Amino acid sequence: MRSTDLSELAAFDAVARHRNFRRAGEERGVTASAISHAVGNLEARVGIRLLNRTTRSVSLTDAGAMLLSQLSPAFGDIGSALDALNQFRDTPFGKVRINAPNSVAPFVFRSVIGPLIAKNPGLQLEVVATDRLVDIVEEGFDAGIRLGERLRDGMTAVKIKPRLRFAVVGSTSYFERNPLPKTPDDLRQHVCIRNIYPSGKPYPWEFSRAGKIIEFEPTGSLSLDDHELMVEAALSGVGLAYVWEERARRHIENGTLLECLASWNAPEDWLYLYYPTRRYLSAGLRAVIEALRV
Repeated sequence: MRSTDLSELAAFDAVARHRNFRRAGEERGVTASAISHAVGNLEARVGIRLLNRTTRSVSLTDAGAMLLSQLSPAFGDIGSALDALNQFRDTPFGKVRINAPNSVAPFVFRSVIGPLIAKNPGLQLEVVATDRLVDIVEEGFDAGIRLGERLRDGMTAVKIKPRLRFAVVGSTSYFERNPLPKTPDDLRQHVCIRNIYPSGKPYPWEFSRAGKIIEFEPTGSLSLDDHELMVEAALSGVGLAYVWEERARRHIENGTLLECLASWNAPEDWLYLYYPTRRYLSAGLRAVIEALRV
């Protein structure tokens, strides 16, 4: 097989998995037009259309789906063979792409990245932090990080550190004008900053008492999808914020923010790193997991 044949097949494999020429190009380290040219050459050479293209979407033809089903295991075997060479190196070599929620990424990686890279100089770690819901397989990630163990089928979850806790906080100026809430129900009398996902969908504030989960849905006029912005808004006195305690810790310690309802202990949850069960676990990803594992 010519090297150009293998390159074209790899380009097709990337497009077929991502359903997107730009993302396929990013994975392969080339432009979207180069990927399109390679796939076009492959289709011309085999004389069969493999992809249906529109201005908005890319989908597989029946022939393309059949080819992908044959290629995926083969490219997996090639990747495994190359990764197996790590046994002849002192440390892992190659790229590892991780997706993590923007709201928790700093707590997960802030004390890990330095030692991890120092110990594994051949490792290329790429962390993409976004609170957008991401399909790690479709978007070419080796693994993702999420709160809780509720994952779709075909994923393996590994418990990692740290364990996080939510806190309700408000500024001293806010509490000069308003009383401290004593129960979650008291929050109905307060200005509360709404937490939303990037899609705009709100998520409730959660509390617990005697093993029972209590949900409160704020109806305030300000909605934010970033915990740092929520902390800044709370500092300005605009209302109460429901944020990761770690995000607000230094402000709580210096007295510019007051925590309330602490006795209601917003539920803690573990963070998990997850990856496709059937995918070969590379030496690089194993090194990342070892660094993050509880």
